[in-house]
Amino acid sequence: MRHDPIPCADRVGRLRSGFPETDALLILSEKNIRYLTGFTGGDGALMAGPDWLALLVDGRYVTQARAEVPGMEVFEFRKRADGIMAVARRNGVGSIGFESSVLSVEEYLRLKEALPEVALLPLPDAFQLFRAVKDDGEIDRIREAARIAGEALAAVRGMIRPGVRENEIALELEYRMRRGEAEQVSFETIVAAGANSALPHATPGRRAIADGDCVLIDYGAVCGGYHSDETCTFVVGRASERKREVYRLVLEAHDRAIRAIRAGVSCGEIDRIARSFLDAAGLGSSFSHGAGHGVGLDVHEAPRLAAGREEILRAGMVVTVEPGVYLPGLWGVRIEDTVLVTEEGCEILTPSSKDLTII
Repeated sequence: MRHDPIPCADRVGRLRSGFPETDALLILSEKNIRYLTGFTGGDGALMAGPDWLALLVDGRYVTQARAEVPGMEVFEFRKRADGIMAVARRNGVGSIGFESSVLSVEEYLRLKEALPEVALLPLPDAFQLFRAVKDDGEIDRIREAARIAGEALAAVRGMIRPGVRENEIALELEYRMRRGEAEQVSFETIVAAGANSALPHATPGRRAIADGDCVLIDYGAVCGGYHSDETCTFVVGRASERKREVYRLVLEAHDRAIRAIRAGVSCGEIDRIARSFLDAAGLGSSFSHGAGHGVGLDVHEAPRLAAGREEILRAGMVVTVEPGVYLPGLWGVRIEDTVLVTEEGCEILTPSSKDLTII
Protein backbone atom coordinates (compact mmCIF):
# COMPACT_ATOMS: atom_id res chain seq x y z
CA MET A 1 0.00 0.00 0.00
CA ARG A 2 1.34 3.42 -0.90
CA HIS A 3 2.13 5.60 2.11
CA ASP A 4 2.58 9.33 1.96
CA PRO A 5 3.81 11.62 4.78
CA ILE A 6 0.93 13.13 6.72
CA PRO A 7 1.10 16.57 8.42
CA CYS A 8 -0.16 15.00 11.65
CA ALA A 9 0.97 17.76 14.01
CA ASP A 10 -1.27 20.35 12.33
CA ARG A 11 -4.22 17.99 12.15
CA VAL A 12 -3.93 16.77 15.74
CA GLY A 13 -3.51 20.34 16.96
CA ARG A 14 -6.62 21.43 15.09
CA LEU A 15 -8.57 18.51 16.51
CA ARG A 16 -7.41 19.12 20.09
CA SER A 17 -8.22 22.83 19.90
CA GLY A 18 -11.78 21.96 18.98
CA PHE A 19 -12.35 19.89 22.13
CA PRO A 20 -10.40 21.57 24.96
CA GLU A 21 -12.79 20.41 27.69
CA THR A 22 -11.24 16.91 27.88
CA ASP A 23 -7.78 15.93 29.12
CA ALA A 24 -7.35 13.49 26.24
CA LEU A 25 -9.03 12.32 23.06
CA LEU A 26 -9.35 8.62 22.26
CA ILE A 27 -9.50 7.92 18.52
CA LEU A 28 -10.35 4.37 17.45
CA SER A 29 -11.54 4.66 13.86
CA GLU A 30 -8.78 3.38 11.59
CA LYS A 31 -9.55 6.10 9.02
CA ASN A 32 -9.33 8.85 11.64
CA ILE A 33 -6.07 7.39 12.94
CA ARG A 34 -4.70 7.34 9.40
CA TYR A 35 -5.79 10.94 8.84
CA LEU A 36 -4.13 12.13 12.05
CA THR A 37 -0.92 10.09 11.94
CA GLY A 38 -0.38 8.38 8.59
CA PHE A 39 -0.58 4.91 10.18
CA THR A 40 -2.35 2.57 7.75
CA GLY A 41 -2.75 -0.51 9.96
CA GLY A 42 -6.11 -2.13 10.49
CA ASP A 43 -6.29 -1.91 14.29
CA GLY A 44 -5.09 0.37 17.05
CA ALA A 45 -5.88 3.49 19.05
CA LEU A 46 -4.62 7.06 19.17
CA MET A 47 -4.58 9.05 22.40
CA ALA A 48 -3.96 12.79 22.22
CA GLY A 49 -3.37 15.00 25.26
CA PRO A 50 -2.54 18.72 25.39
CA ASP A 51 1.18 18.09 24.89
CA TRP A 52 1.52 14.36 24.24
CA LEU A 53 0.48 11.82 21.63
CA ALA A 54 0.59 8.03 21.72
CA LEU A 55 -0.22 5.50 19.01
CA LEU A 56 -1.32 2.20 20.56
CA VAL A 57 -0.98 -1.00 18.53
CA ASP A 58 -0.63 -4.71 19.12
CA GLY A 59 2.43 -6.73 18.20
CA ARG A 60 1.33 -7.24 14.58
CA TYR A 61 1.71 -3.54 13.81
CA VAL A 62 4.65 -2.30 15.90
CA THR A 63 7.22 -2.39 13.10
CA GLN A 64 4.79 -0.87 10.60
CA ALA A 65 3.77 1.90 13.01
CA ARG A 66 7.36 2.90 13.77
CA ALA A 67 8.14 3.04 10.06
CA GLU A 68 5.04 5.02 9.07
CA VAL A 69 4.96 7.39 12.03
CA PRO A 70 8.59 8.18 12.93
CA GLY A 71 9.03 10.29 16.02
CA MET A 72 5.68 9.39 17.57
CA GLU A 73 5.47 7.20 20.65
CA VAL A 74 4.30 3.71 19.73
CA PHE A 75 2.82 1.85 22.71
CA GLU A 76 2.46 -1.91 22.30
CA PHE A 77 -0.51 -3.65 23.93
CA ARG A 78 -1.88 -7.17 24.19
CA LYS A 79 -5.46 -5.98 24.67
CA ARG A 80 -6.45 -2.55 23.46
CA ALA A 81 -8.38 -1.61 26.60
CA ASP A 82 -5.35 -2.44 28.74
CA GLY A 83 -3.18 -0.17 26.60
CA ILE A 84 -5.67 2.69 26.86
CA MET A 85 -5.80 2.30 30.65
CA ALA A 86 -2.01 2.26 30.95
CA VAL A 87 -1.51 5.41 28.85
CA ALA A 88 -4.33 7.23 30.66
CA ARG A 89 -2.90 6.45 34.10
CA ARG A 90 0.65 7.36 33.09
CA ASN A 91 -0.49 10.79 31.90
CA GLY A 92 -2.81 11.49 34.83
CA VAL A 93 -5.86 11.78 32.59
CA GLY A 94 -9.07 12.83 34.33
CA SER A 95 -11.39 12.90 31.31
CA ILE A 96 -11.37 11.24 27.90
CA GLY A 97 -13.41 12.23 24.88
CA PHE A 98 -14.14 9.17 22.73
CA GLU A 99 -15.80 8.23 19.44
CA SER A 100 -19.15 6.82 20.56
CA SER A 101 -19.84 5.30 17.14
CA VAL A 102 -16.67 3.18 17.33
CA LEU A 103 -16.11 2.23 20.98
CA SER A 104 -18.03 -0.97 21.77
CA VAL A 105 -20.22 -1.24 24.84
CA GLU A 106 -18.02 -4.08 26.10
CA GLU A 107 -14.84 -2.01 25.85
CA TYR A 108 -16.56 1.06 27.32
CA LEU A 109 -17.71 -0.88 30.37
CA ARG A 110 -14.26 -2.33 30.86
CA LEU A 111 -12.65 1.11 30.73
CA LYS A 112 -15.28 2.56 33.05
CA GLU A 113 -14.69 -0.19 35.59
CA ALA A 114 -10.88 0.02 35.43
CA LEU A 115 -10.76 3.85 35.41
CA PRO A 116 -13.51 4.90 37.84
CA GLU A 117 -11.82 8.25 38.42
CA VAL A 118 -11.80 9.10 34.69
CA ALA A 119 -14.83 10.70 33.01
CA LEU A 120 -15.58 9.06 29.66
CA LEU A 121 -17.30 11.63 27.46
CA PRO A 122 -18.75 10.94 24.00
CA LEU A 123 -17.44 13.44 21.48
CA PRO A 124 -20.21 15.70 20.07
CA ASP A 125 -21.63 15.38 16.58
CA ALA A 126 -19.36 18.22 15.40
CA PHE A 127 -16.45 15.78 15.70
CA GLN A 128 -17.69 14.04 12.54
CA LEU A 129 -16.79 17.14 10.49
CA PHE A 130 -13.11 17.47 11.38
CA ARG A 131 -12.01 15.64 8.19
CA ALA A 132 -14.56 17.36 5.96
CA VAL A 133 -12.37 20.13 4.50
CA LYS A 134 -9.69 18.57 2.31
CA ASP A 135 -6.22 19.93 1.66
CA ASP A 136 -4.61 20.02 -1.79
CA GLY A 137 -2.99 16.61 -1.37
CA GLU A 138 -6.28 14.97 -0.45
CA ILE A 139 -8.07 16.61 -3.36
CA ASP A 140 -5.37 15.42 -5.76
CA ARG A 141 -5.87 11.83 -4.58
CA ILE A 142 -9.64 12.02 -5.01
CA ARG A 143 -9.21 13.56 -8.45
CA GLU A 144 -6.81 10.77 -9.44
CA ALA A 145 -9.18 8.10 -8.10
CA ALA A 146 -11.98 9.60 -10.19
CA ARG A 147 -9.77 9.61 -13.28
CA ILE A 148 -8.84 5.95 -12.83
CA ALA A 149 -12.46 4.97 -12.34
CA GLY A 150 -13.72 7.01 -15.28
CA GLU A 151 -11.17 5.49 -17.65
CA ALA A 152 -12.15 2.02 -16.48
CA LEU A 153 -15.83 2.68 -17.17
CA ALA A 154 -15.00 4.00 -20.64
CA ALA A 155 -13.07 0.78 -21.32
CA VAL A 156 -16.01 -1.48 -20.45
CA ARG A 157 -18.82 0.47 -22.08
CA GLY A 158 -18.75 -1.89 -25.04
CA MET A 159 -19.87 -4.69 -22.74
CA ILE A 160 -23.15 -2.94 -21.96
CA ARG A 161 -25.30 -4.77 -24.50
CA PRO A 162 -28.09 -7.35 -24.60
CA GLY A 163 -27.10 -10.77 -23.31
CA VAL A 164 -24.24 -9.65 -21.04
CA ARG A 165 -24.79 -10.28 -17.34
CA GLU A 166 -24.61 -7.63 -14.63
CA ASN A 167 -21.89 -9.46 -12.70
CA GLU A 168 -19.72 -9.84 -15.80
CA ILE A 169 -19.67 -6.06 -16.27
CA ALA A 170 -19.04 -5.45 -12.57
CA LEU A 171 -16.09 -7.86 -12.48
CA GLU A 172 -14.53 -6.37 -15.60
CA LEU A 173 -15.00 -2.82 -14.32
CA GLU A 174 -13.33 -3.67 -11.01
CA TYR A 175 -10.49 -5.42 -12.84
CA ARG A 176 -9.95 -2.36 -15.05
CA MET A 177 -9.84 -0.06 -12.02
CA ARG A 178 -7.25 -2.26 -10.31
CA ARG A 179 -5.28 -2.56 -13.54
CA GLY A 180 -5.36 1.23 -13.75
CA GLU A 181 -3.48 1.36 -10.42
CA ALA A 182 -6.40 1.76 -8.03
CA GLU A 183 -5.44 0.39 -4.60
CA GLN A 184 -8.89 -1.14 -4.39
CA VAL A 185 -12.44 -0.34 -5.38
CA SER A 186 -14.40 2.12 -3.26
CA PHE A 187 -17.20 -0.37 -2.59
CA GLU A 188 -18.79 -3.39 -4.23
CA THR A 189 -19.55 -2.13 -7.71
CA ILE A 190 -23.24 -1.84 -8.53
CA VAL A 191 -24.36 -2.88 -12.00
CA ALA A 192 -28.15 -3.07 -12.08
CA ALA A 193 -30.24 -3.68 -15.21
CA GLY A 194 -33.95 -3.47 -15.85
CA ALA A 195 -36.06 -3.84 -12.71
CA ASN A 196 -32.89 -4.17 -10.64
CA SER A 197 -32.03 -0.56 -11.44
CA ALA A 198 -35.00 0.42 -9.26
CA LEU A 199 -33.06 -0.91 -6.23
CA PRO A 200 -30.77 1.91 -5.01
CA HIS A 201 -28.20 -0.56 -3.63
CA ALA A 202 -28.66 -3.53 -5.93
CA THR A 203 -26.11 -6.34 -5.98
CA PRO A 204 -24.89 -7.44 -9.43
CA GLY A 205 -26.26 -10.85 -10.32
CA ARG A 206 -26.67 -13.17 -13.27
CA ARG A 207 -29.45 -11.14 -14.86
CA ALA A 208 -28.68 -10.57 -18.53
CA ILE A 209 -29.19 -7.14 -20.03
CA ALA A 210 -32.17 -6.90 -22.37
CA ASP A 211 -33.03 -4.44 -25.12
CA GLY A 212 -34.61 -1.32 -23.62
CA ASP A 213 -33.09 -1.79 -20.16
CA CYS A 214 -31.86 1.01 -17.97
CA VAL A 215 -28.41 -0.04 -16.71
CA LEU A 216 -27.31 1.77 -13.56
CA ILE A 217 -23.60 1.61 -12.69
CA ASP A 218 -22.39 2.97 -9.35
CA TYR A 219 -18.65 2.59 -8.89
CA GLY A 220 -15.45 4.14 -7.58
CA ALA A 221 -11.72 3.67 -7.09
CA VAL A 222 -9.30 4.30 -4.21
CA CYS A 223 -6.02 6.19 -4.66
CA GLY A 224 -3.70 6.93 -1.74
CA GLY A 225 -6.50 5.91 0.62
CA TYR A 226 -9.01 8.35 -0.92
CA HIS A 227 -12.21 7.33 -2.69
CA SER A 228 -14.13 8.39 -5.76
CA ASP A 229 -17.85 7.82 -6.24
CA GLU A 230 -19.85 8.15 -9.46
CA THR A 231 -23.08 6.78 -10.93
CA CYS A 232 -24.01 6.64 -14.60
CA THR A 233 -27.29 5.31 -15.99
CA PHE A 234 -27.40 4.09 -19.58
CA VAL A 235 -30.28 2.91 -21.75
CA VAL A 236 -29.66 -0.07 -24.02
CA GLY A 237 -31.10 -0.31 -27.52
CA ARG A 238 -34.13 1.92 -27.33
CA ALA A 239 -35.38 4.46 -24.83
CA SER A 240 -39.11 4.97 -24.33
CA GLU A 241 -40.44 8.49 -24.02
CA ARG A 242 -41.06 7.86 -20.31
CA LYS A 243 -37.45 6.84 -19.74
CA ARG A 244 -36.22 9.89 -21.63
CA GLU A 245 -38.46 12.17 -19.60
CA VAL A 246 -37.48 10.72 -16.22
CA TYR A 247 -33.80 10.87 -17.16
CA ARG A 248 -34.22 14.52 -18.18
CA LEU A 249 -35.87 15.33 -14.85
CA VAL A 250 -33.23 13.55 -12.75
CA LEU A 251 -30.47 15.28 -14.72
CA GLU A 252 -32.13 18.65 -14.19
CA ALA A 253 -32.40 17.98 -10.43
CA HIS A 254 -28.71 17.00 -10.44
CA ASP A 255 -27.70 20.11 -12.39
CA ARG A 256 -29.76 22.46 -10.21
CA ALA A 257 -28.15 21.06 -7.08
CA ILE A 258 -24.66 21.40 -8.54
CA ARG A 259 -25.32 24.98 -9.63
CA ALA A 260 -26.36 25.79 -6.03
CA ILE A 261 -23.25 24.34 -4.38
CA ARG A 262 -20.82 26.89 -3.00
CA ALA A 263 -19.26 27.78 0.32
CA GLY A 264 -21.83 29.18 2.76
CA VAL A 265 -24.84 27.15 1.58
CA SER A 266 -26.37 24.61 3.98
CA CYS A 267 -26.31 20.91 3.17
CA GLY A 268 -30.07 20.74 3.67
CA GLU A 269 -30.60 23.47 1.06
CA ILE A 270 -28.85 21.42 -1.63
CA ASP A 271 -31.08 18.47 -0.84
CA ARG A 272 -34.15 20.72 -0.87
CA ILE A 273 -33.31 22.09 -4.31
CA ALA A 274 -33.01 18.63 -5.90
CA ARG A 275 -35.95 17.16 -3.99
CA SER A 276 -38.39 20.01 -4.56
CA PHE A 277 -37.78 19.89 -8.31
CA LEU A 278 -38.53 16.16 -8.49
CA ASP A 279 -41.47 16.61 -6.14
CA ALA A 280 -42.97 19.26 -8.44
CA ALA A 281 -42.62 16.76 -11.30
CA GLY A 282 -44.58 14.17 -9.30
CA LEU A 283 -41.51 12.03 -8.56
CA GLY A 284 -40.63 13.14 -5.04
CA SER A 285 -41.79 9.90 -3.44
CA SER A 286 -39.51 7.97 -5.80
CA PHE A 287 -36.39 9.80 -4.58
CA SER A 288 -35.71 7.69 -1.51
CA HIS A 289 -32.32 8.82 -0.21
CA GLY A 290 -30.33 11.97 0.52
CA ALA A 291 -28.98 14.13 -2.27
CA GLY A 292 -25.34 13.39 -1.43
CA HIS A 293 -22.58 12.84 1.09
CA GLY A 294 -18.97 13.66 1.80
CA VAL A 295 -16.18 11.63 0.19
CA GLY A 296 -12.62 11.12 1.39
CA LEU A 297 -10.87 8.37 3.32
CA ASP A 298 -14.36 6.88 3.59
CA VAL A 299 -16.64 6.75 0.60
CA HIS A 300 -19.47 7.95 2.85
CA GLU A 301 -18.43 10.58 5.40
CA ALA A 302 -19.48 13.98 6.69
CA PRO A 303 -21.13 16.16 5.61
CA ARG A 304 -24.45 14.68 4.52
CA LEU A 305 -26.59 16.44 1.93
CA ALA A 306 -29.99 15.48 3.27
CA ALA A 307 -33.25 17.05 4.39
CA GLY A 308 -32.89 19.20 7.48
CA ARG A 309 -29.09 19.10 7.66
CA GLU A 310 -27.84 22.45 8.94
CA GLU A 311 -24.10 21.97 8.34
CA ILE A 312 -22.67 24.72 6.12
CA LEU A 313 -20.60 23.84 3.06
CA ARG A 314 -17.04 25.16 3.16
CA ALA A 315 -14.46 25.54 0.43
CA GLY A 316 -12.42 22.34 0.24
CA MET A 317 -15.23 19.97 1.10
CA VAL A 318 -15.76 17.14 -1.39
CA VAL A 319 -19.33 15.86 -1.73
CA THR A 320 -21.46 13.83 -4.07
CA VAL A 321 -24.63 15.01 -5.80
CA GLU A 322 -26.79 12.00 -6.64
CA PRO A 323 -30.52 12.41 -7.13
CA GLY A 324 -32.36 9.32 -8.28
CA VAL A 325 -35.81 8.11 -9.24
CA TYR A 326 -36.72 4.47 -8.62
CA LEU A 327 -39.89 2.89 -10.00
CA PRO A 328 -40.23 -0.52 -8.26
CA GLY A 329 -40.61 -3.45 -10.62
CA LEU A 330 -39.80 -1.28 -13.63
CA TRP A 331 -36.49 0.63 -13.68
CA GLY A 332 -34.56 3.44 -12.05
CA VAL A 333 -32.26 6.34 -12.89
CA ARG A 334 -29.51 7.78 -10.69
CA ILE A 335 -26.99 10.42 -11.78
CA GLU A 336 -24.05 11.07 -9.48
CA ASP A 337 -20.98 13.27 -9.59
CA THR A 338 -18.38 14.01 -6.94
CA VAL A 339 -17.63 17.73 -6.66
CA LEU A 340 -15.16 20.00 -4.88
CA VAL A 341 -16.80 22.92 -3.07
CA THR A 342 -15.23 26.31 -3.82
CA GLU A 343 -15.98 29.85 -2.65
CA GLU A 344 -17.86 30.66 -5.85
CA GLY A 345 -19.31 27.28 -6.83
CA CYS A 346 -17.88 23.83 -7.32
CA GLU A 347 -15.59 21.77 -9.54
CA ILE A 348 -16.83 18.44 -10.86
CA LEU A 349 -14.15 15.81 -10.23
CA THR A 350 -15.81 12.77 -11.83
CA PRO A 351 -15.16 12.71 -15.58
CA SER A 352 -17.99 10.76 -17.24
CA SER A 353 -20.63 12.60 -19.25
CA LYS A 354 -24.06 12.67 -17.63
CA ASP A 355 -25.98 13.32 -20.83
CA LEU A 356 -28.47 10.59 -21.74
CA THR A 357 -26.49 7.83 -23.44
CA ILE A 358 -28.34 5.21 -25.47
CA ILE A 359 -26.09 2.27 -26.27
